[in-house]
Formats: sequence, C-alpha cells, structure tokens
Amino acid sequence: MNRLRQYQFMFEELVKRDFKQKYKRTALGMLWSILSPLLMMCVLATIFGNFFGKSIEHYIVYLFSGQVIFNYYTESTNGGMNALMSNAKIFTKINVPKYLFLFSKNVSALINFGIILLVYFVFVWLDGITFTWKFLTLVYPIVCLIFINLGMGLILSALFIFFRDIEYLYRLFTQVVMYGCAIFYSIDRLPQHIQNVFYCNPIFVCITYFRSVVINDTIPELWLHALLAGYAIVLFGAGCYVYKKYNYKFLYYV
Repeated sequence: MNRLRQYQFMFEELVKRDFKQKYKRTALGMLWSILSPLLMMCVLATIFGNFFGKSIEHYIVYLFSGQVIFNYYTESTNGGMNALMSNAKIFTKINVPKYLFLFSKNVSALINFGIILLVYFVFVWLDGITFTWKFLTLVYPIVCLIFINLGMGLILSALFIFFRDIEYLYRLFTQVVMYGCAIFYSIDRLPQHIQNVFYCNPIFVCITYFRSVVINDTIPELWLHALLAGYAIVLFGAGCYVYKKYNYKFLYYV
C-alpha cells in the first residue's frame, strides 16, 4: 500500500496523459468515444436488424449491450499490450513499477467505458425499459471484467516484449472473440452443446449478464456468477504470475 502511495502522483499523471493522448489533435475530442460505438451500432443494426431484430426483443439495446462490453475489452487489452513498449524510455531510465503503465491504460479505457455506459443507459430509457434495483448488480460483471482486462493486459504486455508477432495474432484472436460474443445474434436456437461452448468466452458471459439484468429484468443464476468470478481470478492470477516471473527480463528486450 505504501508503494502505491509513493507513486500515486506519477500514476495520476500517466492516466491524464493516456486519456489526453488518445484525443490529441482531434477536432471532436471525447465525442469520438460516443460517436464511434454509435456509428458501429447503426451499421450493425441496419445490416442484421432485418435478420435478427424481429426475433430478439429490444434488439437495439441487445446489440448495444454486446458492443459496449466488447469495445471496453478490446480497448483495455490492446492498450495494455502496448503499455510497456510505449513507455520503455521511462522505465529503462527510472526504477518504477512497470505495472503502473499498464494500469494507467486500463483506467483510461475504464473512463471511456463509463462515458459510453451513460449513453447506453439513455438508449435503455428510450427503448422503454424500466430501471429497477437489479441494475445495481451490473457492478458485479463490470468489476469482474476489470480484472479480466488487467490479467489479459499483463499477459499480453509481457508477450509483446518478447514476441512482436503477438500484436497480429491478437488481432485475429479478438475477431474470434467478437464472433463468439453473439453481439448481433442470439444463441437460443443453437443445440445445447454448442451453446455451452459460448460460455468458454468470458466476454460472452459478461454480455449475457448485462442482457439478463437490463432486458429480461432477471439476475443471473449463481453458476454464472461463479463462472465469471472464476475467469476473473484465473486470468488476473495468470497475468500476475507472468509479470512476476519475467519482470526482470523486460529491460533486456525493449
């Protein structure tokens, strides 16, 4: 705890820098955080609305639920992957905890996620969905997703230092994850054994939690809570292990 307080000022400055750097020299600035997912949602709704919109209740919110979660995941993990390399000039000269750079990227992505989440709830209201106390339970998947993103970021940032190809491999991986998130379609009509495969994707589990609470006004069953917590613990634990094991080697490869 004392170590975190020691670098509190530096961490705050890193978060400010990362957030400002994203919108540097852009005319619309932070509005891109809102416009980008909205434009993508309009495209997906136009293309797939005729196919799935009639069979899925509150399709726009259904679509937006998947997109907002997936976008946060990709922004956080892609930023985390490049966190060490982009700050190599700092930690090669100054002895600071390297995880600060990754955590700052995640906080910056979390701020963007919070902004988009406000817009998301506006769409929920416009779609005539009633806000209930159950919406408070959405804190749970968000917290789990934060730890999932941190764990993935720690793993990716370490791998990226040793293997530059991981950047291209991860792009392919995120495409697979996206299609495995059922963002614009439903898995209800698929055979049960295929539906079970989707639950191997932690992002799909987060999205399912959101849709269950917001659209169906139902708190997911206990097994889904346990599954989501399990993903968060395993991935964050794996990330900490990889970081701790290879931390001393980073300086030799940057």
